[in-house]
Amino acid sequence: MSELKKFRLINKIEGYSFIVLLFVAMPLKYNFGFPLATKVAGMLHGLLFMVFVYQLLEATRETPLTKKEALYFFILSLIPFGSFYTDKLCKAKEEAEAITIKA
Repeated sequence: MSELKKFRLINKIEGYSFIVLLFVAMPLKYNFGFPLATKVAGMLHGLLFMVFVYQLLEATRETPLTKKEALYFFILSLIPFGSFYTDKLCKAKEEAEAITIKA
């Protein structure tokens, strides 16, 4: 499995964890007085975010990702639903790379 595919996978997982943290755990904490939700979801998301950053660096080393693209993907990870746009961009890059290899 290529580093870019690994990055796409962790990007999706991290993006979903961010959505769960924001739209499930935070309302459970602040609306229903259940602080354990943010502790668990926050810790899980934090770990996934560290793996995301590591995998982004690995993908940048192996694939022709520019530093500008890597920074853009990092910034998108800080925005809710940004990881889904990152996945779309990475998929297009993978497809373009596959076409280049075949040619």
